[in-house]
Amino acid sequence: MGKSNRLFIAVAGFLVLAVTSNLFAQDWPQWRGANRDGKVTGFDVPKSWPAELAPQWKVTVGLGDASPVLAGGKLYSFTRQGDDEVIICLDEATGKELWQSKYPALAITGPASSQHSGPRSTPTVGDEKVVTLGVGGVLSCLDASTGKLVWRNEDFTKELPTFFTGLSPLISNGMCIVHLGGNEMGQIIAFDLKTGKQKWQSASDGPSYASLAMMTVNGKKQIVDLTSKNLVGIDPENGKLLWSFPVPVENRFYNSASPLIDGQIVIITGQGQGTKAIKIQKQGNEFVASELWKNGELGTKWNTPVLKDGFLYGLSDGRKLFCMNAATGKTAWIDDKLHNDFGSIVDAGSVIIALPQTSNLVVFKPNEKAYTEVALIKVADTPTYSYPVIAGNMIFVKDKDSLAMMVVK
Repeated sequence: MGKSNRLFIAVAGFLVLAVTSNLFAQDWPQWRGANRDGKVTGFDVPKSWPAELAPQWKVTVGLGDASPVLAGGKLYSFTRQGDDEVIICLDEATGKELWQSKYPALAITGPASSQHSGPRSTPTVGDEKVVTLGVGGVLSCLDASTGKLVWRNEDFTKELPTFFTGLSPLISNGMCIVHLGGNEMGQIIAFDLKTGKQKWQSASDGPSYASLAMMTVNGKKQIVDLTSKNLVGIDPENGKLLWSFPVPVENRFYNSASPLIDGQIVIITGQGQGTKAIKIQKQGNEFVASELWKNGELGTKWNTPVLKDGFLYGLSDGRKLFCMNAATGKTAWIDDKLHNDFGSIVDAGSVIIALPQTSNLVVFKPNEKAYTEVALIKVADTPTYSYPVIAGNMIFVKDKDSLAMMVVK
């Protein structure tokens, strides 16, 4: 082989690798993104934001608060249509439906039934599978390319949390890991992703509405679970409890914000509870959890903050955007503009993007000195409870019953 041919192949290989890496970098395959931290990679932040964003396409997908997810150029939306829960796969560029799969859904009753009858748990894509958890505890695994059902588990549908399921499944090491059960008692369970058979089961108190996270302490991977009453660390290999820290809830408040991982520190926040940092350390052969700091005045309701350059950015239980020092817990600033109880926060690189229930996309600078708004853009005509999915120069927004793609230029 000649030198020029070898050079051509090497350059071509580099370009393919670069393009492939860029595609994968833009995926948002699960709750709060690739690493469950609310961080976007590969978003082309414009030099100046437009006053309006018109949908390039918009598709009716159904009711629900579950966020869409993006993997390999395909969008997956999990919703309710009539009496069914439906997982729909769309082409990201055109919105064309590639496949859908559905099954009869639990009839929702109670205070959340009128506005939130659809799924709240975001799908998870991994190992060529897509996993969903319905409001009634139905756990489904489908082939991500074809929508063919791989397995379904309905063994944990009798006991449910007050407001039904809110936790999003975690895929790790060939397993689908979920916390199922009712208000008082539940089980953290690992299912084999290929077969649906249980790999292990760990007894626990009830699941909360927060999703699982992963962390590593002293080289040991751990599942972090904010349950209805405790923050716990679980061994992903066998389900063994590694450590526990009490997180009692008060009055009508619930654990709804997912744990935020900062090295060996877990940051948790909640309505009426403020924000805490819990440090996980190894002492001898055991792991120990201890409180590092607490800000008792500033917490969130249904929003998980993002961590950027040592500071937390979120939407407070007072409906205001805020910034907090992640090392000390000290409040840096609280903006005076009211938004809403529900909201999603995304670290998009040089900007932070928030999408409250008001359907106003809020863009601001990550700066601990003061709040500086860059743009405020109406992106839907009905309430938005889901995370925006951001990739390249595209923003995908799920409103009451539709999913739309917009291009930022």
